[in-house]
Amino acid sequence: MLEMRSVCERCDQPLGQDAIAFICSYECTFCDACANDALTGTCPNCGGELVPRPRRAAMETADRPG
Repeated sequence: MLEMRSVCERCDQPLGQDAIAFICSYECTFCDACANDALTGTCPNCGGELVPRPRRAAMETADRPG
């Protein structure tokens, strides 16, 4: 299962379940501003593409902690 990290790895901005966030294939996680402006869509850790992180349905998050 995808790990839903709670902060941007670059600027430490909180990223709640409904936040717009971007991830690479290794699940490095960045806020919208960092991913698109500072990092221009490329993960600084692995060089991979940053894509929008999927959101979890409210019902699913209620059933599963974390």
